[in-house]
This record gives sequence, C-alpha cells and structure tokens, in this order.
Amino acid sequence: MGIVWDINVERPEFPQLTSAIEADLVVVGLGGSGLTALLHAAQRGLSVVGIDADRIAAGAAGRNGGLLLAGIADFHHNVRKELGIERATALYQHTLDEMDRIEATTPEAVSRIGALRIGELKVGEDSEELADTYAHRDALIADGFPVEDYEGDQGVGILIPTDGTFHPAKRAIALAKLAQAAGAKIYTHSPAIKIESGIVTTDQGSSRAKHILVAVDGNLGKALPELADQVQPTRLQMISTAPDEKLKLKYAVYTRQGWDYWQQLPDGRIAIGGGRDLALAQEATDVVEPTQTMRDYLVQSLEALGATAPIEHHWAAIVSYTESGLPIVKQVQPGVWAVGAYSGTGNVVGALLARSVVDQFIDGQSKVVSDFAS
Repeated sequence: MGIVWDINVERPEFPQLTSAIEADLVVVGLGGSGLTALLHAAQRGLSVVGIDADRIAAGAAGRNGGLLLAGIADFHHNVRKELGIERATALYQHTLDEMDRIEATTPEAVSRIGALRIGELKVGEDSEELADTYAHRDALIADGFPVEDYEGDQGVGILIPTDGTFHPAKRAIALAKLAQAAGAKIYTHSPAIKIESGIVTTDQGSSRAKHILVAVDGNLGKALPELADQVQPTRLQMISTAPDEKLKLKYAVYTRQGWDYWQQLPDGRIAIGGGRDLALAQEATDVVEPTQTMRDYLVQSLEALGATAPIEHHWAAIVSYTESGLPIVKQVQPGVWAVGAYSGTGNVVGALLARSVVDQFIDGQSKVVSDFAS
C-alpha cells in the first residue's frame, strides 16, 4: 500500500555484514535513534558499526507521522504531576535542546514553524479536551516554556512554536550519509540473531565491540528478550491523500489527548494517523499489516477536516509502549545498553537518548541518561 514518505525519495543501498569485524561500538537498529548514535559516536572519535535487519529506517522511524514535539509521551502538565516539576522541566528542556540539534544536523528535512494541540475543531465549542489543553498551556507558561493561544482556521487550542515537522525518510538518509562521511560503517539486511556482551552475531557475520547499543523500538522485546515483559508492542496506523488543492493546513496537529494527529505536506498531501484508542486490544500487536477498521476511522477524520482528495496510501508501524510512559534507557548486560519503548513519541526522545548513551560510553556519565533513568 506504500508510504507517503517514500514518494520521490531514493534510499541508498548498503552491504550486508558477511564477515567478522571489530569496532569500539556496534549500534543495532538504524532508525532515527540508531543513526543519530552512529553519527555522534563517529564524530566523537569512536570506530563504529551500524547494522539493521532491513533497510535504514524501515520500521517506525520511517513510517511515523513526521511530527517533532517537545516533551515525552504524556503532556507536560501530567508529567509534572507524575514526576515532579523539577524532573518534568529537565526532561522537557532536554527534548527542546535535541530538537535544535536535529534541525541543525538535517535542516533540509525539518520545518519548525510550530505545531498545534487542538482542543476543539470548531470555535465556540467547550469540552474537557479544551480545558485540558489549557491546563497543558498553563504548565508550560509556569515553567518558562514557549506557548501561545490559538484560535483560527484549524480550531481552538494552543500553538507550541518550538515544535514542527520533518520528513522521516529524508532525515534518515541524511543521517546515514553524514555518519558514513564521519567514518561509520553501515550494514543493512543483516539481522542480529544474538546480542551478548562484547559481540553481536548476525545471520552471516559478527561484530565485536566493547560497547553495544540496541536502538530499536517496536521489536525491542525480541532483540533483547530480557526486556520483553517490560514493553508492549503496539501498531500505529496512518493514511495519506493525493495533493489536496482546496484544504490549506498550515500547522501539524495533535488532538484528542494525542490519539489523533495530522499534517499537510508541502506538496499538498495530507498524512493522518490515530484512532488506536477505539481498538486498543486489536492494536496491541506486532503484526504490521494495516486494518480496515482504522482506515475507516481515518477516512472519517479526513472528511471532518474537509479533505476531498483521494486516499493514496495506508500503512502501519510497530512501536513499543511502557506502563509508565517513560522510555527505556538502561544497561541490560555488561556493555550492552538499550534505548526504546518511546510510547509513540520517539522522533525526538529516541535521538536524544541514543546520543546520550554514546556520551555515557565515552564520558562515563550523562545527565540526560540520569534524568530519564532516575
């Protein structure tokens, strides 16, 4: 059924790992997180190898909604209640800093004009969602983070000017090219069949390294069985339209507590995802095939927005959720670290944590890792 992000994008080819090699660091999983780690490690002087079971960004990193949002999975006012103001503020600031790095590293793939959290699609309505949106706003203001009220063509809610969008495939390709230029070696179609301290074994080769970073999300429990009982694989689904010449949506949108999200691409296509709360049991799966139930819901959501262009693509991606909503960043074996389970918001947090684990390897400590893991 295709993915909107693959339109007019040519992904580079990389060899399979078919021999025994050595490096300072092996990164398993080459989505946005793994590619960020690969580039950062190479820039910091490590010899580094990256491997993936498929092509780069074949999983959720190349199949997501393309939103860059500050914060972790839950909204800031809720995180303050759960984790305390000091820690919530630290985590939010870390993500803001990472978004600056993302934009600076791959500016051709990023647009940070802001993004909306919409409480109501129509002006004049009143709801619990809008009240919660304003509670979100008030918490951001209290902690000194940028936010504005919004009331316009796209509804009523708040504009977070630091947020934005990106093109997942273009960003992944740019990161891979930068990492290679910095000296990293990349191998694709090389599934890791065993990960243990000091060595990663693939189906046709192996790589020995002092440091190993497993940077996968949806398949985290499969890659590292010791984490299987801590994560829930979950399917997220999206559809996209042909270019819509009548509808003009300036900002990307999150709404219904983040269950639904959409953006209009520069070429006029609309990409929309969500509705998982209507079929939680069905979507608690690692089966990547999209379903008619979610397609029907997303088509109805498009119609509510006023979209009239025909549907071109319908796809799914597998991510992992944790019970707490906090991502996993931990050492699971001596020298083997895992990052993942971003609970649906890995575009920023994943890159942030993968980069920070590299710093942990080199420097022996990382404030980001400490703040997330404490």
